Amino acid sequence: MAIRTQESFSGFVASDPQLTRTENGDARLFMKVGKEHYRQEEDGSFTQLETTFHNLVAFKAAAEQGHARLAKGDKFVAEGYVREYTYQRGGQAVDGEEFVARRLGHDMARTRYDVDRTPRRAADRDAAAFTSPEHRPVSQSPAAVSM
Repeated sequence: MAIRTQESFSGFVASDPQLTRTENGDARLFMKVGKEHYRQEEDGSFTQLETTFHNLVAFKAAAEQGHARLAKGDKFVAEGYVREYTYQRGGQAVDGEEFVARRLGHDMARTRYDVDRTPRRAADRDAAAFTSPEHRPVSQSPAAVSM
C-alpha cells in the first residue's frame, strides 16, 4: 500500500490567529505566517536570508484547535496544500496563494511543552483496547536462557 503524503509548511505565526465562520457555519482560521530562509556557506555556516510571509487558513476542527493552541510567535508545522486564487483590487485581477492546513500543530523541534495524555471523551471507550508500548504490562514469566 502506498504512503499518502501531502505538502507541508513550517514556520512561525506572524499575526494573531483570527477565527471566523464560513457561510455554512464552519470554523475558519486565518493567520499570517513567516518562513525563515537560510543559505549554507562553503565553510558549513549558515547565513539568514530574507524572511517571507504567507497566508495560512484552516477549516473546521483544524481551525478550532489551531485557534485554541497557537499564538503569535509560535513555531508550527502544517500539513495541507497550496491554493491559488484570483481576486479584484482596484479593478485589477490580482493572483494570490494561501496554504490550506488540514493538520496543524506546534513544531516539536522548536517548541518546549508538556503533553497531556489523559483520555478525551470519544477516546475513553477505545483507550482500553490500546496500551501504548511504554505502558504495556511486563510479563512475569521466567526468562529463557540458552547455552
